[in-house]
Amino acid sequence: MPRASAPDPGVASRKLEMILRHAARVFAEKGYAGASIRDISRASGVSLSGLYYYVESKQKLLYLIQIHTFKTILTRLQQDLEGITDPAARLRILVHNHLDYFLQHPMEMKVLAHEDAALAGEYRKEVAEIKRRYYGTALEIFEGLRRVGQARRLNPRIAVLSLFGMMNWIHTWHRAQVDPHAEALSDVMSEMFLHGVMNGHRAAPEKSTRARRSGLAVAARAAS
Repeated sequence: MPRASAPDPGVASRKLEMILRHAARVFAEKGYAGASIRDISRASGVSLSGLYYYVESKQKLLYLIQIHTFKTILTRLQQDLEGITDPAARLRILVHNHLDYFLQHPMEMKVLAHEDAALAGEYRKEVAEIKRRYYGTALEIFEGLRRVGQARRLNPRIAVLSLFGMMNWIHTWHRAQVDPHAEALSDVMSEMFLHGVMNGHRAAPEKSTRARRSGLAVAARAAS
């Protein structure tokens, strides 16, 4: 009896992408721990045996979702940055690339945000390595801003992680019907990061509750 031929590579790649989209939705809705391969089979319409042809475990599915997402977003960023030397323009490209991708892939964003610790072993190491490359690119952009005097001498790590913190949780609040799309949203976030929200005015820091009480106590003693 002749052996079944292997599927066309293009067809196989598209089918795997479809499986990963459904797996991301299931993980986002149920959580990695609460989801099963059977859940993903039902959501994707691919039989269990068909799923196991492409991936051998739920852990492999989570790994593929994460590694594919980070590779895609990093490749897009590197392509868009090519030939761009202005640090502020590079920062805006970083923000737009990040928001544009994740507004189109909110389930993947939710999985990356909530299931970061679910990977183990070599899968975890490989994803951590590409995340370091992405963070390193963002850090390099921030250092470029500092070199030309477009950023205050803030702790670079805190500045870059704060930027990612601002971008990474849009899946919790963004509503396409009322909130800006990627272009306008990235403009707002870039301006907030580059210039803050104080419109060029620095407010005097408010004293802490303890300091205010201490001041009141001193004033009371002086008046008595």
